[in-house]
Amino acid sequence: MNSLVINAFAMAIGLGVSAGALAQTLSKAEYKFAKDGIAAEYKSAEAACDSFSGNAKDICKAEASGTQRVAKADLDARYKPSVNASYKTQIAKADADYAVAKERCDDQAGNPKDVCMKQAKAAAVAAQADAKVRMKSADANAKAADTSADARKDAASDKRDAEYAVAKERCDAFSGDAKSQCISSAKVRFGKS
Repeated sequence: MNSLVINAFAMAIGLGVSAGALAQTLSKAEYKFAKDGIAAEYKSAEAACDSFSGNAKDICKAEASGTQRVAKADLDARYKPSVNASYKTQIAKADADYAVAKERCDDQAGNPKDVCMKQAKAAAVAAQADAKVRMKSADANAKAADTSADARKDAASDKRDAEYAVAKERCDAFSGDAKSQCISSAKVRFGKS
């Protein structure tokens, strides 16, 4: 029942998020509306946790809280998209998963609990490392695109200069006004002053 409530909560937020994702960015009013929706869904999920007791209640609350944090981070990323906002969403997801995993480990004792906690921590570290790789890759791709654009611009300029030199050389076959007219024409064609 606990997972069902949380999954329904996550699905409701996911549907709200995916509807807004189609537009990529949100207006201020849409952002506020979605934020209020996340808060309402969280209160509902947290209230559903009251039907549990002991560690099951703790797990339910951790799931509700984690889902809320992920939804808020995702909403912020859609409101003001950036590589950093996407990174924060991924980190929120990793932290939420870790919090739930730690609560699940509380059901165990002794060495199995220690192993469970180490596995939860390892999964969190791996997720955070993957998020960092995605962020750095996105930054590197953006820089590479800028560098590539600059290289194309430089290459086009070099080609234009070489073609201008050829046209100017062809003008040397003429003399007088014909040569002046040929050089003027070449300057106009290749954007030289």
